Formats: sequence, C-alpha cells, structure tokens
Amino acid sequence: MLPIDSRRIARKLSGVHEQIEKSIARCHMQKKTPSGRRKRVRASNSNRSKNRNSIAGFLTVGQTARILGISPSTLRQWENVGLVAPVRSQGRFRLYSPEVLELLKRIKYLRDVKQLRVPGIKRVLDETRSRKAPTRTGKTPSIGEKLRTLRKRSGLGVAEVARRAKISGGFLSAIELSQANPSVATLQRLANVYNTTVLEFYDLPHKPSAIMKPSMRPLLRTESGVAMELLSTGTKMLQSMLFRVPPGSGSDGAYSHNGEEFIYMLNGTLEIWLDELECHVLHEGESFWFESTRGHRWFNSGDRETVLLWVNTPPTF
Repeated sequence: MLPIDSRRIARKLSGVHEQIEKSIARCHMQKKTPSGRRKRVRASNSNRSKNRNSIAGFLTVGQTARILGISPSTLRQWENVGLVAPVRSQGRFRLYSPEVLELLKRIKYLRDVKQLRVPGIKRVLDETRSRKAPTRTGKTPSIGEKLRTLRKRSGLGVAEVARRAKISGGFLSAIELSQANPSVATLQRLANVYNTTVLEFYDLPHKPSAIMKPSMRPLLRTESGVAMELLSTGTKMLQSMLFRVPPGSGSDGAYSHNGEEFIYMLNGTLEIWLDELECHVLHEGESFWFESTRGHRWFNSGDRETVLLWVNTPPTF
C-alpha cells in the first residue's frame, strides 16, 4: 500500500476548488449580461414612453388613420391638397390635434356620404367657416397676397418656407393663392420664418389712433373660424387683441415666441396647453398669464363662442 501524501492531495483539492469558483463566477456573469440588457431595453422603452407623453393630446398618422378608418396615404393626400395642416414634432413626424381630428371626420363624411371630391369639400368647408365667422365692417386683408409678397422679399422658395413652417408646400401654395386659410399656429410659424409678427398680415391704418372704434378694428379670420381683432395700433410694447373662438375651434397646433401673454376671459371657456405638460381650463371672468417661450396651443371645448382679451408684450405674436 503506497503512502498517502496529504499535502499533494490538499494542493489538488485547492486547485479544483479554484476551478469550480471560476466556473461559478462565469455562470453568474453570463446570467447578469442578459439582465443588464433587459434593463437597458426597459430604460429605452421608458424614454420612448416619456417621448410619447411629451406630445400628449396629439395623435400620430397611424392612430388618426385607425380612428377614421382610412389609410395614412389618404391623410397625406388631404394635407398636400390643403384640406388639413397637421403640426410637426421635433423629429418631423405629423401630429394631429383634437381640432384637426374633428375636421378630418367632417372631410371623411363629405367624401363618403356626400360623395364630394376635393374641390367640393373645400367649397363646403369654406362656406361653413364663413357662417361661423362674425359679421362686421372691419377689413379682412388678403393673407395670401401678403404672404407671397413676404416670401418673394425674403428670396425663399415655396419648399423652403414650407419646411421651416412645418407645413406642406401644397398647403402654402393654396394659402398664397387664397384657396386656403392658415390656422393661428401656422400664421405664427410663417411670421417667424419671415422674421416678423402676425401684425404684418393685417391691413393697418396709416395713422394709428389711441381710440379704436369697433367698426374700425383690423380683423383676421383663420380656417377654423377664429376671429382676431386688433384693439390697438402703433403701440411699441404691447399687442392687444380680441379673440372670438367658435365651439370646436382653436389654434390647430402649438407655437411659441418671445415675451409674456395675458388672457382675460369675457365669455365661454378655453382649454390651453403649455409645453404639452400643463392643461388649464379657463372660464368667464378668469385671467391667466404665461411666458410666450413655452409652446402653447388652445381650444374651445365648450358649446358656445368664447370671447377673450389677449395681450402680448412685447408685440412678438
């Protein structure tokens, strides 16, 4: 019987233990890696969720198409012919507000039930807007002519202006030809492109007066029937306007600019969103102010006309 070398056996056992511990460690590392990847995937999904939350209140092309029961290509076609004007996200994706969705439902009804083509749909929509708009003696300028003049003066083409204003070239051409009316948000974005303000689109008196009679107020109307009456001209530090917003109408998109804004509610209700994070519902007799640099959109969710005093300072709207 051979003598037992206890030291050699101990060394071998120690080596075996080390190999076993290394194997166990490798197994743990392999298990942790997929988990880490899953954590990164969850974090990525969380970021995407936050991005979706940052545009709360808007619908994507796919979501809007499913609600209406039409194809995304049909939505793009309606935009190209100037029937609608969705806003664009920072990633240049089309986004549809609740106001635009209601307009799209009306367009689909006119196409499917009334069997109208695009010219007929435009005619019906124009007639509806003219009935919504308040009747008064103030002048309504030709926005199309003014926009075309500003574009030519700036030396920019239709495609470039449309890209900067986040609208389609076809819609801009329709506006310039007075075949379509821009929304409040589109007006403001076009004013930014031309480095001016919405005041440029009004027919302003040559000699500003401190007193503005109702019959002499310069007036602008948008595609959804929103009427914006100037209450003062010639001012240097403020821009005061009277807004009349029909039920179901609004800014049709978010916009921002420098300055501060003050609202006093004269009649009805107004839902206003700031940076798509805060929603405030204003009622008759209430006032509200906010920084104009925050993206803001608004909408009359009530069943009667909303009338409000809106003041910007300085006049950057």
